[in-house]
Amino acid sequence: MDSLHTKTNIMKKYLAEMVGTMVLVLLGCGAAVSLNCGADTASVIGTAAAFGLAVVAMAYAIGGISGCHINPAITLGCWVSGRMGAKDALMYMLFQVIGAFIGSAILYALVATSPEAALGTTTGANACQAGVSVTTGLIAEIVLTCIFVLVVLGTTDSEKGAGNFAGLAIGLSLILIHLVGIHYTGTSVNPARSIAPAVFQGGAALEQLWIFIVGPFVGALCAAGIWCGLVKPCCCGKCEKK
Repeated sequence: MDSLHTKTNIMKKYLAEMVGTMVLVLLGCGAAVSLNCGADTASVIGTAAAFGLAVVAMAYAIGGISGCHINPAITLGCWVSGRMGAKDALMYMLFQVIGAFIGSAILYALVATSPEAALGTTTGANACQAGVSVTTGLIAEIVLTCIFVLVVLGTTDSEKGAGNFAGLAIGLSLILIHLVGIHYTGTSVNPARSIAPAVFQGGAALEQLWIFIVGPFVGALCAAGIWCGLVKPCCCGKCEKK
């Protein structure tokens, strides 16, 4: 019975990640579609706010269940910094991608049935913007993801974190990151958020998808290295006990 209860709780964590990522993609990318992100300053601000507020909402909705990563880059950072095991990390990533596809499918269905409502992008997919090179886009994703994951690792730390304000701090930081990054890549900092929309969008979004997988993962590794190296001299947990 205890074993069954444990397995049920573990599955609830994975499902929570799936639901949270679905909401993030549906609301964040949905705002990009509805506001025709990039057309003017207001659309950029609105899209940035949508992604950030979606994270805040999910942080307080499912944070107590799964920690509300809803982002493979965050999960990678947590794994490398010793906060979770490899199996959980891989399962988190899998269910995050599944959730992203569900959110993208719903958005795609909405646009397909009301095409006149989609002013510009129809999926909210990421791609390097006009005049932005692949190199610049990759650098932007690495740096912005590093900052974002570092905020997550810092605010959610059990000893040095922000406690109940962590979700708010993370959401606000994501708004700032989008305000900077939308001009360059549309802002991903989240492989799951990019994979699903790119599959539905095709074209340049699919061709450049590797940028939004490699960039965030490299940025997450950098963030984990900074957190472990500068804030925590040792991630093994043994040194702090001495």
